[in-house]
Amino acid sequence: MAVCYTTDRMLHFGDCDISGTAYYPSYLNILNGVIEEFWAAIGYPWHEIIWNERWGTPTVHLTCDFSKPSFFGDKLTFRLTITRVGKSSVTIEHTVHCGDEPRWAGKQVLAASWLDKHTSMAWPDDVKAKLLSMLSTETPAETPA
Repeated sequence: MAVCYTTDRMLHFGDCDISGTAYYPSYLNILNGVIEEFWAAIGYPWHEIIWNERWGTPTVHLTCDFSKPSFFGDKLTFRLTITRVGKSSVTIEHTVHCGDEPRWAGKQVLAASWLDKHTSMAWPDDVKAKLLSMLSTETPAETPA
């Protein structure tokens, strides 16, 4: 699948248990930071859409498969691929590597949501166009919400 965004994260001491092994809740916190960085990189930083436009992209579904442990000091590469864009949701598949070695993978669904009403919303036209432009070519262009 075509990767649309890549970034690296160092695994810090606070991300690990006493043995130096990555603690899975820290993985999810790191992933949230990667997602926030992704939105900023495509032109929709959370501090602007949340505070000024009053919409956000909460996670509504998340699965993770951990294939090999990571350790304090490892540099992890996060690769994001958009596999589906719906009326109000986007599916992003993640692969996380240390060098060439896969460490874990995930599939995440984010939903466009009005923050004041706590309801879903259709993607703004410009956001949807940007997401569709990054959609992996190995998947359908758009599927119903």
